[in-house]
Amino acid sequence: MVANWFIEQAEWQGEFAVDLIDLADTDIPLELPSVPSAMQPELPRPAGMAGLTRRLKAADAVVVVTPDYNRSFPASLKAAIDWHYTEWQAKPIGFVGYSGASGGLLAIEQLQQVFNELQAHTVRDYVSFPRYYLLFSPDGTLLDPEGPEGAAKVMLDQLLWWGSVLHDARRDRPYVTSR
Repeated sequence: MVANWFIEQAEWQGEFAVDLIDLADTDIPLELPSVPSAMQPELPRPAGMAGLTRRLKAADAVVVVTPDYNRSFPASLKAAIDWHYTEWQAKPIGFVGYSGASGGLLAIEQLQQVFNELQAHTVRDYVSFPRYYLLFSPDGTLLDPEGPEGAAKVMLDQLLWWGSVLHDARRDRPYVTSR
């Protein structure tokens, strides 16, 4: 419901080619390799992750839509992040969070730290849905769209700018970190 709403916002903005990656449809092992992807960027990954890896590599910007479970984000999301390294570097990341009272803000704050460690650029603004289950009608329509639509526009504008700048920078000078 939340992801579908956000896709509509991104498509309405008109500057993004949206590619929805649903981690529920991806085979992501929770057991990580013995050598981290930061030390072995081209590490062999399970065959079921090939599409995820390809799509992350092709993206110029990423928006993570995440629930907040037990004051954090889901293990499947952390595993998907940790199986990759160079795919995140020098790319802008935005967030849409949803949950009960916090609206996903606790998950977003933790994800900002994780992505900063991966040399990604997290944009400042985000979209948050506290008590999201009260905000949408049964057909998935947002009952009071003004605030969330405004927040989505601000975040998408930031992603567009950073995505363009970082795309050009990666093209002209590949991003390299020494470990």
